[in-house]
Amino acid sequence: MNDVATLYIVPTPIGNLNDISARAIEVLGSVSWIAAEDTRHSSRLLQHLSISTKTLSLHDHNEDKRAAMLCERLKGGEAVALISDAGTPLISDPGFILVRRCREQGIPVCALPGPCAAITALSASGLPTDKFIFEGFLPVKAQARESAVSALLDRPYTSVFYEAPRRILDTVTLIQRVLGERHVVVAKELTKTFETYVSGSAQDVIDYLTSEAAHQKGEFVVMIGPTHVSEQEIPSEAMSLLHTLCEHIPLKKAAAVVAGHYGLKKNALYQAGLDAKE
Repeated sequence: MNDVATLYIVPTPIGNLNDISARAIEVLGSVSWIAAEDTRHSSRLLQHLSISTKTLSLHDHNEDKRAAMLCERLKGGEAVALISDAGTPLISDPGFILVRRCREQGIPVCALPGPCAAITALSASGLPTDKFIFEGFLPVKAQARESAVSALLDRPYTSVFYEAPRRILDTVTLIQRVLGERHVVVAKELTKTFETYVSGSAQDVIDYLTSEAAHQKGEFVVMIGPTHVSEQEIPSEAMSLLHTLCEHIPLKKAAAVVAGHYGLKKNALYQAGLDAKE
């Protein structure tokens, strides 16, 4: 029996084809199979790279069956590379079921580093990056979307999510209505010729989106800055204790101690401590 082969998680360019790594090209050319979210879409990239490896589809509607079949091939010694339409597989793309099955069955999984729209956008956004949460896509149904945005009201760190062109204007309008004057950054056409970042209030982004029809086309990354709690909203004695404790223990631990002592929100104290350092 052949040795068990490896499943490779291979990121592909999100726009600029030059962002494919040498290692990714080597893996895609050496495996037995490439599992692609859309084989027709991926064929253009593979042709550009002169890679003739056999492909098969793996998407949301067939992943369960494909995972079982691919695990058998991997156990039979046939290495597999998993790619999505663009960026890093599994990040708001299929692949979780396959990777979990491989892990459960002792099949090696090797993830290559590479392009990811969320990280690319965040790193150039100018918003805090020390702590953030990636939300994927917001819910489609209106009530669920509003609940998801409302959950950001007291979030003391940056929120990142993807949005489709047909919903981008409605989403930013919802952000304005629910969150008010929060710092918003929207990125589109990342790594492409017309890469654009719009930074400011939700109204600034709305003005940009509505100024030209073309501004609502493309794939979007939406980032919302953290809520800022001023020291004036926290008792002075609590801030004094926080500053004293921070001389001896990390801010995160100090915030937890002060929150417990004064019955305050730990996240609010942590953010106030960060603001005080700026």
